[in-house]
Amino acid sequence: MTSHLVALCFDANDPFRLARFWAGVLGRETTDDPRGITLLPSDDTSFRIRFLPTQKQKTGPNQTHFDLTSTSLDDQRETVARSLGLGARHIDIGQRPDDGHVVLADPEGNEFCVIEPGNNFLADCGFIGALASDGSQEVGYFWSEALGWPLVWDQDQETAIQSPHGGPKITWGGPPVAAKTGKNRLHFDIAPPAHGDQQAEVDRLVSLGATRIDIGQGEVDWVVLADPDGNEFCVLTPR
Repeated sequence: MTSHLVALCFDANDPFRLARFWAGVLGRETTDDPRGITLLPSDDTSFRIRFLPTQKQKTGPNQTHFDLTSTSLDDQRETVARSLGLGARHIDIGQRPDDGHVVLADPEGNEFCVIEPGNNFLADCGFIGALASDGSQEVGYFWSEALGWPLVWDQDQETAIQSPHGGPKITWGGPPVAAKTGKNRLHFDIAPPAHGDQQAEVDRLVSLGATRIDIGQGEVDWVVLADPDGNEFCVLTPR
């Protein structure tokens, strides 16, 4: 039994504003959510994008960001212009002037990249080409086992996995891995298959290297764990 990826969750100071931004960038529909607001899956990915309220302000770069793909230079320029019109801004994270990708931040400072056309690694991944992450080789192996997604890249301690059904890759850049300074702004919600056993899945994930953590969640029906790099994620009850 393996879990499936239910949602990528953003902590947001204004969940509705941030959801509107990403709905506009990605062309997705929104729906109400008991915990916040959610963007429904599109044709190129099966997971939701969920925005959860928080009072904490963003500090430092995120551990994970979107790499958005382009079919042409005009398409890349259109995605950048659309994002800027919705409230994004250009940012400098040390990219070189001759780099083909464009680095932006959403209205709450969450980084994302609009990748130039012709990127073979992200070919056939869809508009969201990757969830590009700072992380170790070990954490790539962990998530491959956790989700049952095969490794599609494992070289020089860089790893990537992808659903057998296609869609975005999840990538980890290998060392050096930035020191963790607090709760991540983005995290995964995963769940066992329908009618599965949440506790059995938690036990399996712990056996793979996850640890139970307390982030002040209180009495809830999901279990909060951290992967081998210390990144928080939630194991939901099966639906």
